[in-house]
Amino acid sequence: MNVKKNKRSGLYVSERRWGIILALPAILGFLIFTLGPMVASLFFSLTDWKIGGEFTFIGLENYKTMITEDPLFKKSLGATLYYSLGSVPLVIIVAFIVSLLLNQKVKGLSIFRTIYYLPVIVPSIASTMLWLWIFNPDFGLFNSMLKMMGMPGLQWIYDERTAVPSLILMSTWGIGNSAVIFLAGLQGIPTHLFEAVDIDGGNAFHKLLYVTIPSMTPTIFFNLIMSLIGTLQVFNEAYIMTNGGPNNSTLFYVYYLFRTAFQETKMGYASALAWVLFLIIMLLTLIVFKSSKSWVYYEGGDK
Repeated sequence: MNVKKNKRSGLYVSERRWGIILALPAILGFLIFTLGPMVASLFFSLTDWKIGGEFTFIGLENYKTMITEDPLFKKSLGATLYYSLGSVPLVIIVAFIVSLLLNQKVKGLSIFRTIYYLPVIVPSIASTMLWLWIFNPDFGLFNSMLKMMGMPGLQWIYDERTAVPSLILMSTWGIGNSAVIFLAGLQGIPTHLFEAVDIDGGNAFHKLLYVTIPSMTPTIFFNLIMSLIGTLQVFNEAYIMTNGGPNNSTLFYVYYLFRTAFQETKMGYASALAWVLFLIIMLLTLIVFKSSKSWVYYEGGDK
């Protein structure tokens, strides 16, 4: 009996040891490359440190300056929220509609699925260069189409009034990930629910309203969270396409943070900007999680 017990305890110790060894690279990676830089940036945010200069501890002065004396902070935050409020609902709605179409049994469906996912695997820099051509006011695709229809062309990203809406429109280019997740959710809906609607005399609209959408709320919730976090960190569009213009209308928050840190070398102030963004993302995520209790439905009837 003792021999068996010793063997079991020895096996437990061995498994525990190997578990720790195998998990160690991930743990060290998190501590060195994630937690460590976060703690360091929190310390830097309390200093007036420029790259190549000395540390000067100033407490919460960076945060006070941000709120009371920095108009670009409010401008960048407003532009980012504007982009997020426009992009997130649009991407979710378009991705959901596309996933409904891709869930139909038609010929060549695998080809269509590949086409809709291709933009996701295209490098972000290449995509932005492509859209620069599409938005070109002189020979771009969109203005060429408008002229064919007898309509005046637009300045798109070169006009302060249309710059952010143009980038919101561009965000639908990357619906592939969300559409694939929606498609997986659609294929997981039990077929007997649709059969019940048929028996009750319902049509396709009733199936969508009373079965598909309620069953998809957990997937919608996931895509909402991921899209919200992603749009609040938008960077490439401002960096490559607009340089924050015109008139700082596309000075998105992360681009402003980047410019503060690596062009103006104000690393302490940039660290404060980063922590404010972290708190904003965390707050909005918590709000969405709290609200999910009233609209996200799980199998079995529990919210």
